[in-house]
Amino acid sequence: MGGMSDSPAPLADPHIAFDPSEGRRDIVVLGSTGSIGTQAIDLVLRHPDRFRVTALSAAGGRVALLAEQARKLRVRTVAVAREDAVPALREALAAQYGTGEPLPEILAGPDAATQVAASPCHTVLNGITGSIGLAPTLAALEAGRTLALANKESLIVGGPLVKALAKPGQIIPVDSEHAALFQALAGGTRSDVRKLVVTASGGPFRGRTKAELAGVTRQDALAHPTWAMGPVITVNSATLVNKGLEVIEAHLLYDIPFDRIEVVVHPQSYVHSMVEFTDGSTLAQATPPDMRGPIAIGIGWPERVPDAAPAFDWSKASTWEFFPLDNDAFPSVGLARHVGTLAGTAPAVFNAANEECVDAFLAGRLPFTGIVDTVAEVVAEHGTPRSGTSLTVADVLEAETWARARAREIAAQATAEARA
Repeated sequence: MGGMSDSPAPLADPHIAFDPSEGRRDIVVLGSTGSIGTQAIDLVLRHPDRFRVTALSAAGGRVALLAEQARKLRVRTVAVAREDAVPALREALAAQYGTGEPLPEILAGPDAATQVAASPCHTVLNGITGSIGLAPTLAALEAGRTLALANKESLIVGGPLVKALAKPGQIIPVDSEHAALFQALAGGTRSDVRKLVVTASGGPFRGRTKAELAGVTRQDALAHPTWAMGPVITVNSATLVNKGLEVIEAHLLYDIPFDRIEVVVHPQSYVHSMVEFTDGSTLAQATPPDMRGPIAIGIGWPERVPDAAPAFDWSKASTWEFFPLDNDAFPSVGLARHVGTLAGTAPAVFNAANEECVDAFLAGRLPFTGIVDTVAEVVAEHGTPRSGTSLTVADVLEAETWARARAREIAAQATAEARA
């Protein structure tokens, strides 16, 4: 344990000194019309004395909501990834703003989010879904912004690139599990940490054997017992791929070896993760399931945002359960550890192949158990990943492109064989 002090400083470090007296913070919200973005904006609107949003970015599919957000927040800039959404966005903004009021600047195109990520502000909240969040993550770090990171994929697929740019403590995690670890780690020094314990709800199929998962339907997989999320992350929670990604993320954020990061199933989703220290003490962070708490940590640290999320009613009885992970029924976590150990482009291959397989499952072209099986096959075919200091964004994108194409091929072959 004593050797930990000589290892690289963690990307997310609650002990880094932040100045809490700097007044209202300027925030850029990426992915503003998604789940994280809308909850962050709710938080900001309830605390206008603490936060001001200066720019928003979104894919462009919900321009009415984006325009409404822009007006409520009086932002300087609105960015959309889809250039064909600009006319509808202009019309929606004109309908929201009064006659003669200046409309916000509009940026459009695949690099629009990256542009606003580098714009003047205190904190960039990256709530984009998928590895397309990598370029904005790198832009925010390079510009010296504090990065409130909900887009786990950008760290996972671009780990070496992110670590090369980020200053110690520049990233504050927004995933509920990593925000929990972040807070629990504040209770001790790095040299006192024995283990990180990442909790998992177990998804809708907790307790089922591998054989019992064969007939799982789309509707079954989208029925998460505790969290309301988008379809991709909900399926990832059902396969526990999401938990595998979080193990890789924890390793990268806190510089803890994989053999000291454990996953435990906690169906109630009250304890979001734990840190075990060398003296036998374990610190757990617990709140009712609500993402506004982690978002508040991401944009407000080191200060707490009052009433950011609901608290427990301790006058009512409750039961909290913990179970070991069934690695046979849910091999995704073990596969993620393997991929994380390989490092380099391997995590990008894992993530991209999984996204394609989830799409195929949702479209009825791949069985539920075929998701992780296909991802494992793509990872194995990828072989030795490109890694080291020479890794570039182009390398990551090339690996992702190959993985997506190969995953589609394997899924199509499996469908053809099933119909034959």
